[in-house]
Amino acid sequence: MNGTAQVGDVAPSADTAISGSALGSSMGGLSADRPRGDAPAGIKDVHSELEFADNRAMISKEQNFDAVKSVRTIQQDKALLEQQRAQYQVIAPQPLPARPSSDGPNLAAYALSTTNSVGQKMYSRSAFDLKSEMQRNCAYYTSSDLAQEAFLKSGGPTRDPKGLDPDGDGFACYWDPAPFRAAAGH
Repeated sequence: MNGTAQVGDVAPSADTAISGSALGSSMGGLSADRPRGDAPAGIKDVHSELEFADNRAMISKEQNFDAVKSVRTIQQDKALLEQQRAQYQVIAPQPLPARPSSDGPNLAAYALSTTNSVGQKMYSRSAFDLKSEMQRNCAYYTSSDLAQEAFLKSGGPTRDPKGLDPDGDGFACYWDPAPFRAAAGH
């Protein structure tokens, strides 16, 4: 065989292993014994369900009548199909569970109730530059969403006792309402 399949060539069966050199050449030089996914090095494919027939790659023999008829008869195939249909179950969709009520502020509702952009001063804050204090205070929160919730719980946006919004835009620790607004089409 010259490495290219011709019409009329016999496709390798599932029991026939493809040599590493043939596999490597057909896969752009990849070695047949390369690890797949998380497999440890040295793992090889010794059996593949991928078959080649008439220059077409096929996932399994089920698409080839001649291959299937050598394994089982039409009556056996019919019985197998009936068995599979008997096992088929339709699972009705269930309603989504209710979300537990939260004592905290609703960030989506707050985002949609605002129209100002990030950095646009809306509320009065201290005249001192509090950027370094804000960065230190924001480091206590694992996300800007959590910082925004804490900011709103403690009196924000009109008050900022935790020093999370020194520019007075109503958004703490680089929190941005844009994703909420975009999702709502605003």
